[in-house]
Amino acid sequence: MRSNHVRFTPDDTFMLLIDHQEGTLDFVRNVPRAGVVLNARALARVAKVLDMPVVLTSSQEDQMQGPLIEDLREILPEQYEKRVRRSGVANAWDDPEFRAAALGAAGERRNVILAGVTNDVCTVAPAISMTEAGFTVKVVQDAGGSPHRTAEEVAVRAWERVGALTTTAASLIAELAVDWSTERGGRLAQVTSEEVLAHLGTF
Repeated sequence: MRSNHVRFTPDDTFMLLIDHQEGTLDFVRNVPRAGVVLNARALARVAKVLDMPVVLTSSQEDQMQGPLIEDLREILPEQYEKRVRRSGVANAWDDPEFRAAALGAAGERRNVILAGVTNDVCTVAPAISMTEAGFTVKVVQDAGGSPHRTAEEVAVRAWERVGALTTTAASLIAELAVDWSTERGGRLAQVTSEEVLAHLGTF
């Protein structure tokens, strides 16, 4: 049986974090909100540790969606200031400013780590669009959620049907670390310990 697994490395990968906003988090009901925030934090810290290109985006910050979570401003202040503030385009990839920012971050990299706050809306559409555009997409499922289980299951099936891959924050960090005994591996192990393992069973 042929495997469609693609191993991502820090040198061939960039990251997109989509709509992790205070108000939009309220639509996540199938998993604890706190877990989504912690996993988004973990991804942001991974990007910082690895000096990985990362683009942040938000939608209608002046509406009920509200601002991006403060965690992203604290961890990635430069990227936060440069975030793409969409006027309301639902599929982030369809927004010309976001697409330009994503392509600029990509350069020659064709592997993208993608996480959106709501998997059934913010995540699924750009995951499909970017896969169809020729990128290898890994969706970090637990850095987002959905209003209910059915919405989540439908979204995952939809992006996997076109070839996007599904992972978790902890699995992705291990993949990028390769060897925990290295300097890079040790720094990523600290992220896993502080953002993932320290909170197991707490929500």
